[in-house]
Amino acid sequence: MTPTTLGYAFLGGLLPSFIWLYFLLKEDARCPEPRRLIALTFVAGMAAVPLALPLEKWACVQFALNPLAACTLGQSTWQTLGLKTLISWALIEEMLKYVMAAAFILWRGAVDEAPDYVVYMITVALGFAAAENMLFLVTPISGGQLAAGFFTGDIRFLGSTLLHVIASASIGFALAFSAAKRPPWRVMAAAIGLILATTLHTAFNTLIINPGTSTTFAAFFLIWTAAIVFFAAFEVLKYFQYRNLPNNTC
Repeated sequence: MTPTTLGYAFLGGLLPSFIWLYFLLKEDARCPEPRRLIALTFVAGMAAVPLALPLEKWACVQFALNPLAACTLGQSTWQTLGLKTLISWALIEEMLKYVMAAAFILWRGAVDEAPDYVVYMITVALGFAAAENMLFLVTPISGGQLAAGFFTGDIRFLGSTLLHVIASASIGFALAFSAAKRPPWRVMAAAIGLILATTLHTAFNTLIINPGTSTTFAAFFLIWTAAIVFFAAFEVLKYFQYRNLPNNTC
């Protein structure tokens, strides 16, 4: 694997996440978060990927219907993986993203408004997606298939990267809407958010892993419908947070 291959994969993995991050920061322009914390959150999300890989390997061996094919040869299909494997993979990724955000960011004083939880959970998801995208791009680019790598990047920009955003936003919304509640209620809200994130992640993976145009269309319809709902919810959250504040103040 040449440095050029790694460079293309690095840039191709970062670009989709940076585009989504740009739009996120534009949405949060009223009361922007410290850029150093945004950068730290993004890197923390990237760091979660090497933690997820061995756990997902273990889950594949434990739960796959055909572990030899799914885990050793890499020929992952619905027939080799099964629902338990897909659920465990989704849970591992969503749990790790939340743990990284909770460990490095969510306890800080800068997280002092309800929308902040959504912003930081989405940012950690974009970091995770960036590192994951790099791994998916290495194979086609190292084989000299730049067009295939570009196509893979486009698909992940429209689908998988947005999936990570929406799934982690579920936890962010749960924390945001329970921000004024007592700790037991907040723990319950975080658990509900994690369950919703895992469910969305599993549903998308279940559809996308099956060959065929109809299931792929259904996967993208699911994630974009959820995106519209969540972005609308973010606007509502910001409205209730800032409605009584003068313009240009936080």
